[in-house]
Amino acid sequence: MPCEIRLTGIMTNVLRQNGVTILELDEHYDSLSDAPIEDLAEVVLETAGTAEPPALLLDLSRTRFIGSRFIGILVRAWSRIRERNGRMALCCVAPHCREALISTRLYDTLWAAYETRDEAVSALK
Repeated sequence: MPCEIRLTGIMTNVLRQNGVTILELDEHYDSLSDAPIEDLAEVVLETAGTAEPPALLLDLSRTRFIGSRFIGILVRAWSRIRERNGRMALCCVAPHCREALISTRLYDTLWAAYETRDEAVSALK
């Protein structure tokens, strides 16, 4: 059963599928203002620190912008998952976002990236 978390101006769904915790990120955090990004960081980092088993998938199908602060959140989440001997992946990354991750040499290096959610869940379970 999905659990939905609502935070100041953003909505992030936290779901479980086949032993994988999935964060569906809403497009509203794309704002450059501090509150949505900080709220997003809180949810992502808390989930990375508590997901059992430590298998975390970030579904970016609704994400249209990735900035340096968001990339920092991803790296911090990956670090928390790694400390727990877990795995993290991204799925459904839009072309513009993929380019931002490729330019930072993070796309498909620190964490795997998959075209679909089903592919990612299969790989992480």
